[in-house]
Amino acid sequence: MTEQFKGMKPSRRAFLRGAAAVGGATAMGTSAAAQGDPAITELKPWNQFLGEGVDASPYGMPSKFEAHVRRQDVPWLTADPISSINFTPLHEMDGIITPNGLCFERHHGGVAEVDPAEHRIMINGLVDRELVFTMEDLMRFPRENHVYFLECAANSGMEWRGAQLNGCQYTHGMIHNVMYTGVPLRLLLEEAGVKTEGKWLLAEGADASGMTRSIPMEKALDDCLVAFKMNGEALRPEQGYPVRLVVPGWEGNMWIKWLRRLEVGDKPWHQREETSKYTDLLGDGRARRFTWEMDAKSVITSPSPQAPITHGKGQTVITGVAWSGRGTIPRVDVTIDGGVNWHEARMSGPSLDKSMHRFYYEFDWDGSELLLQSRAHDSTGYVQPTKDQLRAVRGLNSIYHNNGIQTWFVNSDGVAENVEIS
Repeated sequence: MTEQFKGMKPSRRAFLRGAAAVGGATAMGTSAAAQGDPAITELKPWNQFLGEGVDASPYGMPSKFEAHVRRQDVPWLTADPISSINFTPLHEMDGIITPNGLCFERHHGGVAEVDPAEHRIMINGLVDRELVFTMEDLMRFPRENHVYFLECAANSGMEWRGAQLNGCQYTHGMIHNVMYTGVPLRLLLEEAGVKTEGKWLLAEGADASGMTRSIPMEKALDDCLVAFKMNGEALRPEQGYPVRLVVPGWEGNMWIKWLRRLEVGDKPWHQREETSKYTDLLGDGRARRFTWEMDAKSVITSPSPQAPITHGKGQTVITGVAWSGRGTIPRVDVTIDGGVNWHEARMSGPSLDKSMHRFYYEFDWDGSELLLQSRAHDSTGYVQPTKDQLRAVRGLNSIYHNNGIQTWFVNSDGVAENVEIS
């Protein structure tokens, strides 16, 4: 709070009286009435006419003035939209929960429209009893609620070799964070009885691509969910309706949508999964194997290229999100000068395991150029690296698991762009 307002009670009347006394100017706004602003002095249609009733929109939709807040794809990124991806508009969001209609999509055979009455989940392989569950069967098991992020392993992948896409929706938008409701996977496996030699689980989807991934049994019995709700309502078709696998903290391609089969085995099913799906190619030709966990990462969502500073000089709020596949985010640092000086951001909202965390940093902008960065610390002590630090270890051959620090350059007009600094 500025010196002008110290000691004042936060009274609306006192605020307006003080604003008028200084000719309509205040530290955080202006007195609209003093300046004859028609937005406050003239009646608007919504002041004079009745609006629609409660049944006009049986399923509520955002305001028409928020129509620009939507997922976006990048047409040239993939050869066919049936097997493509779109991006969450992180720059338009606050808090940590992603609305269901804004969660990014990744498909391999388009969206499967599955009738839940005809859907089944089968458990087979190295089990005592091969079982088939209907959706009604699933609802009889104890269920849990957890908030987790889901991040594609290729999120920020285009940035490995340099700044490419101008907006955090495109550089970091292959992620969402929602509350999942579902049955712990271990309960279903316990019902089937996993044999001693059962060390791996093959999860298979019901879409046209027959998407499959191998998961170590230790993870399957730990915190995985078979989820049927997100943010309190049924999964959207594009998010795997009626049921999907949730693999907290691990890369998104393992979160099989439209889940229909779980096969227990003694080793990974596909040799190609061992050598490509779960590896990152290093600069010297070697590969990191089984790279499942998503490392600590953060991004400033505003100001950013799609969310410039429009209010001019004065008090400015920097905000963004951070996450880690290994735990919580107790701290995020923010710099406005490209790393010369770092400031501890204010963490706000719940601190949940393997979930997004919202951070803020408020400062008084004098109109000078800015180099904005954020640096996440997770609960294991890991600190988010710079892109150069990451490349020194990992090289330039991969597009996966890029968690390097992102830089936005903001000019004196408040316009931001994606840049890199040494």
